[in-house]
Amino acid sequence: MIFLPRPLLKRIVDAAEAAYPEECCGLLVGYNQPPADIVVSRVEVSPNVTEEGANERFEVSPQLRLELMRTLEGGPERVIGHFHSHPDHAAQPSERDLERAWEPELVWLITAVLDGQAIHTTAHVLDSEGCQFREIGLRTSDWQPYPLRPPPFESEDSET
Repeated sequence: MIFLPRPLLKRIVDAAEAAYPEECCGLLVGYNQPPADIVVSRVEVSPNVTEEGANERFEVSPQLRLELMRTLEGGPERVIGHFHSHPDHAAQPSERDLERAWEPELVWLITAVLDGQAIHTTAHVLDSEGCQFREIGLRTSDWQPYPLRPPPFESEDSET
């Protein structure tokens, strides 16, 4: 499960909508919180520095990543993943994403943007063999469990 505070999700959504029809991208900073949760504490938006096809590819600025890793060195936070958008496509990893996934410890956050509006965000990690993505739970700070409805009551007619 990954925990993403609502203001940070909004920052990702804003970046995805602003970049449309191209892909946005950036880095997720955070820490592990036992037993298995990952907490995002910061979002760093990056220019998409891909040299071709920015509407279907992304590349985080290597300079941004290097500077961020230097800043975080020795502290409790680290780069825990990255995010990008899928303009007019589902919030599911593409074959191209799988080809480019070479750090199995990173979370992949993907935001689907349809006609310029962000509609869905999902989180994924590589399986232990690095062969495919596995979706993980994504929770925001305003998350609430679905309310429980009382069981339907039986009408008097059903007793006869």
